[in-house]
Amino acid sequence: MAIAPELVGPDAPGRGAQTRSLRFRQTVTVLLLFGGYGALYFCRADLSVATPLLVEELGRHGVSHADAIIRMGSIASFGVLAYALGKLFLTGLGDFWGGRINFLIGLGGATAFTLMFASGLSLPLFSIAWIGNRLTQSLSWAGLIKVSSKWFDFSSYGMIIGILSISYLVGDAAARQWMGMLIEHGFGWRALFYFAAAVVGLFLVLNYFFLRESRVDAGFIEAKPNPLNLFAGSESRPQNLRQLLLPLVRSRAFLVVCLLSLGCTIIRESFNFWTPVYLRDYLGYSVSNAARMSSVFPGVGAVSVLATGWLSDRLGVNGRSLIMFVGLGAAAAALLVLTTMRSSSTGPLLPLIAIGTVAFCLLGPYSYLGGALALDFGGKQAGAVSSGIIDGVGYLGAVVAGDSIARVSVYFGWQGVFVALAAVSALAALGAGYLYFLGAQAAASKRRLP
Repeated sequence: MAIAPELVGPDAPGRGAQTRSLRFRQTVTVLLLFGGYGALYFCRADLSVATPLLVEELGRHGVSHADAIIRMGSIASFGVLAYALGKLFLTGLGDFWGGRINFLIGLGGATAFTLMFASGLSLPLFSIAWIGNRLTQSLSWAGLIKVSSKWFDFSSYGMIIGILSISYLVGDAAARQWMGMLIEHGFGWRALFYFAAAVVGLFLVLNYFFLRESRVDAGFIEAKPNPLNLFAGSESRPQNLRQLLLPLVRSRAFLVVCLLSLGCTIIRESFNFWTPVYLRDYLGYSVSNAARMSSVFPGVGAVSVLATGWLSDRLGVNGRSLIMFVGLGAAAAALLVLTTMRSSSTGPLLPLIAIGTVAFCLLGPYSYLGGALALDFGGKQAGAVSSGIIDGVGYLGAVVAGDSIARVSVYFGWQGVFVALAAVSALAALGAGYLYFLGAQAAASKRRLP
């Protein structure tokens, strides 16, 4: 990472040593945040990967396959709802008490509630543990964003948030690969949850001892926020929620970004949770192979985040909205292709190629929403609440990715699921086009986004 902050005056002695020291501490901060947030996805992928095993387990206790699918979908939906509410109502606390605390709460909660999930076999216990897991995890991303805004100048937001955005994709893909291998070696669903808790617990300890809230705490000068953010007129910390929220909710462009988050998160969460079940039940993959092959979605998504981040830097100030418009339109087309694939006549690789195409077209644009765009709107004063609102609105809509997608798959088949998701992607593409229009108007008048 070639970060070149202005530390001291150009002729001051020791400037080179200060710069190297800051770069080292920034690198350590990125590694801690990257590893910690990636580890959290071990405590999300576990339920997705274990769902076929849990469905079989429930079947041995007298629950039909269709009912078990719907019940697991309901648990997933309750978890997503808790995650959305946490994003909306809890993440803003990071703007008052600091992002580090938010991040540690997420790691600690994920560890404790994942162990709770593995401790028994009852749907009420599963529901409580999964809700607690997702609720505490909801604080983590906003905490990561807040800490990043305190360690890096605004000129580095795109690169740094792009790198950190890969963390959840790498973590998700790695979790599915490792858990697939555990299943292949005969381990049951409980082992997957204990393994996930151990991974997150390790990063909880590392972040507790080594993560610092800001570079000021480490003896460096304060990071510079985007001068065009909605709070650029004030350097002081907002004193109450009204001062935090009012500039955001008055911004038309910010509201459009929230709606884009809603559409993108519905599609992303549907694939994150249901891909192993689709591969197992519809295409006939073994449970272990379905777990491993489901990693194609986050794996290809990581490539997309890097590619779209690099491209947006070269397309100028309105590049992100243009990429979102094209990507979401292409994702809708790929989803429609998935509707044409039949389990009896489709080769095993074609659905994976189509799923990878959806991931490539969706996840790069998605990574802009709660990351770089959130900091562009919120700056250092309201980066956590800005990210929380954008993600929270998205996850409120993504509640349908659990229970509703389960019911659609049972009653209308997977073709019905993909048609519905294609419609969502097409509507989101129209929203991205409108955001591009707003950006073009703002650029022409040399003003900030309305």
